[in-house]
Amino acid sequence: MLKYKRIDNLEVTGHYDSDYASCIDLRKSALGYIFVLADRTVSWSSKKQSLIATSIMPLRLYCDNSVAIFMAKNNKGGSRIKHIDIECLAIKVRVKNKTVVIKHMSTELIIADPLTKGMPTLKFQDHAERMGLGSFM
Repeated sequence: MLKYKRIDNLEVTGHYDSDYASCIDLRKSALGYIFVLADRTVSWSSKKQSLIATSIMPLRLYCDNSVAIFMAKNNKGGSRIKHIDIECLAIKVRVKNKTVVIKHMSTELIIADPLTKGMPTLKFQDHAERMGLGSFM
């Protein structure tokens, strides 16, 4: 049974994490997402990509990728990354219009982290509680 706290502002928050080529045997990437409503998880997924990615630039609204943040906030680029420039320009427009806010968030605080990688038990328990999956104690 799902139990929700009584709160004034029902807001859905989404968290996404990816781990580029994390499978050492096949070099496939992992990705995971979680949606939270009223401090409780309502939807999540974690999967290994079916294809081997030859290029990828994950977008996170809360992210620990300093290069992605720098590229989104500054007009930097070059011929080596022109295939990424198109996506970055679209993001820059949204940042300028303030329809998207990009902030750095420590990897420790990315609650979708256990959906893409293993971690020690105590760290996993902390993430699970922040996902709204309840206490393990």
